[in-house]
Amino acid sequence: MDANVKSNLPWVEKYRPAKLNDLISHEEIIGTINKFIKEEQLPHLLFYGPPGTGKTSTILACARQLYKPQSFGSMVLELNASDDRGINIVRGQILDFASTRTIFKGGYKLIILDEADAMTNDAQNALRRIIEKYTENVRFCIICNYLSKIIPAIQSRCTRFRFAPLSPDQILPRLEHVIEAEGIDVTDDGKKALMTLAGGDMRKVLNVLQSTWMAYKKVTEVNVYNCVGHPLKEDINNIIFWLLNEESFKACYEKIQQLKTQKGLALEDILTEIHLVVNRLEIPPRVSSQLLINLASIEERLADGCVEKPQITALIAAFSKTCKGVGRLYPGSYAVSKEWYAALLEKM
Repeated sequence: MDANVKSNLPWVEKYRPAKLNDLISHEEIIGTINKFIKEEQLPHLLFYGPPGTGKTSTILACARQLYKPQSFGSMVLELNASDDRGINIVRGQILDFASTRTIFKGGYKLIILDEADAMTNDAQNALRRIIEKYTENVRFCIICNYLSKIIPAIQSRCTRFRFAPLSPDQILPRLEHVIEAEGIDVTDDGKKALMTLAGGDMRKVLNVLQSTWMAYKKVTEVNVYNCVGHPLKEDINNIIFWLLNEESFKACYEKIQQLKTQKGLALEDILTEIHLVVNRLEIPPRVSSQLLINLASIEERLADGCVEKPQITALIAAFSKTCKGVGRLYPGSYAVSKEWYAALLEKM
């Protein structure tokens, strides 16, 4: 690939692993597939799991290991969710590719169906017969996020592998490799913020890293959170402190609304962070469970498209009603110091 073209690629594609040995996680899965390839016993594969966990990278690395660059185009058919994959494509393009043998090349072809959970049931039903009929000539790799959206008949014809979210220990070496290769300025708290926001999604880590670097030329915790519009720890610290200690309903509402406006925060993101803190609050189980139920109801209404301002009042009311009197019954668990919340959030 031309150096100038490669330099213009998003970092997600620029640093996509080219070989199975370059993959950073799921050692058991990689080891098993490597053994399949070496013994020339590759079955039909079904990869499933959350986005950004290495499913597509794994099968593309397998394909590059199986086929030489000059024969890659004729031996591999890759279809993504952006392509039309109704029953006509299955009976047309996929059937034609699967049924055509290569005269001068030995071995089997590879068909990769990425994001296969977007395929219709009719298309999947048509596919199951093709998988059986042309096994001698072709291998299928079906990739999806939700296994439940793949019909049982397809599942039973494939060897399934679940790609779990990546742990910080798995993400960090690859992240540091990209940082070193690009020569960018990243602080330790910036790395931690990237991994916290990503939730095990390597693609998200690299996208946010590139966006933050382009915007601020320095990747710190504050810059990362500001780049994606996510509330900072100190913002959540302030909001929870107001919810539990502010006596005036109006004053609490005005402070939260002002903070939301100044920082451009979404109430859904605030609720997500509050939920994490509520699980760690030293309050009775009956109180925390009721509080979580109320938070879930607010989140459901937001997901249905309700206006945020009434939901802020519902949030304040949930804390006011649910936690009323807890401090009196359990000293130190209701009206606590701001420093205590800061220490709590540092541990998260």
